[in-house]
Amino acid sequence: MRDSLRTKALATCEEKIARKGEGVGLSFYAFFANKNDDPELLMEAAEWWIRTHTLDHFEKAAKIRDMIRSGA
Repeated sequence: MRDSLRTKALATCEEKIARKGEGVGLSFYAFFANKNDDPELLMEAAEWWIRTHTLDHFEKAAKIRDMIRSGA
């Protein structure tokens, strides 16, 4: 995962956790605006989420945050 996506994903996870608590879930779509303005980056996130880690569509934001922090 490129650094810009990693930074964006961590910020999104932290923001969701701060607003809704440790139990909040999200999908990789949460890292993007509703407008698909960077399909290559979206596919990179999908690859990391689905193929690399075989995650469910929705996962706990805290789990994703911890995975990204650990370098997964």
